[in-house]
Amino acid sequence: MPKKDPNITDPIEILPLEKKELLYQSLAEFLSDNKRQLFDRLAPMRTRHITLLLEDIYQPHNASAVMRSCDCFGIQDLHVVATRNAYNPNDQVSMGSSKWVDYFSHSDISTAYNYLREKGYRIVATTPHTNDTTISELDLSQPVALVFGTELTGLTQEAISNADAYVKIPMFGFTESFNISVSAALSLYDTTTRLRSNETIPWRLSESDILDIKLHWCLSAINDGQAIMKQLLERLGL
Repeated sequence: MPKKDPNITDPIEILPLEKKELLYQSLAEFLSDNKRQLFDRLAPMRTRHITLLLEDIYQPHNASAVMRSCDCFGIQDLHVVATRNAYNPNDQVSMGSSKWVDYFSHSDISTAYNYLREKGYRIVATTPHTNDTTISELDLSQPVALVFGTELTGLTQEAISNADAYVKIPMFGFTESFNISVSAALSLYDTTTRLRSNETIPWRLSESDILDIKLHWCLSAINDGQAIMKQLLERLGL
């Protein structure tokens, strides 16, 4: 999907539920049966209870691999701070996952943190710290935003100082850290596995949010999807 500006309201998301359903039914006619079945099966498994924030990732293959991991583990939102390095996923590495994952671009780490906290997230920096915990011990009762830093130097001091908590992945070798994309994949495997096995945590999306996702997926999957949606909105009086 195209990157989203967190300051702009998505016009699809403000439609009433019944109108979203009508619009999706109309757009779904342009999809194959297999694609519709995939949307119906996968959309309810997406979550926003966990999200990732990447700070100035500069290697395109790492940025792409993280997005691919988000899709594979059902993480719907990816947030990016690109103060020095532009975020440019490589589709050959991401394997088309940019069509299915929403990613938001923020101007700086402070703006990103403020936005995520307003959405109810606990900011968790992935870095060794005196007050850290292991990824398997991280409390998931509250929505969590895992923050990952650039490949060579890690998170900036500002990102570390203003985080709410700290988490690390246990290591038993000489190398001091995992590759950023490996760290993200390991963290998502652990947290999403625990999340989906705990029905006391409200990780599932609302019916309206699921429809939003399916509508955006339609726009990504259908040739000239935006133009077709505009025509449908006019025809349906939406």
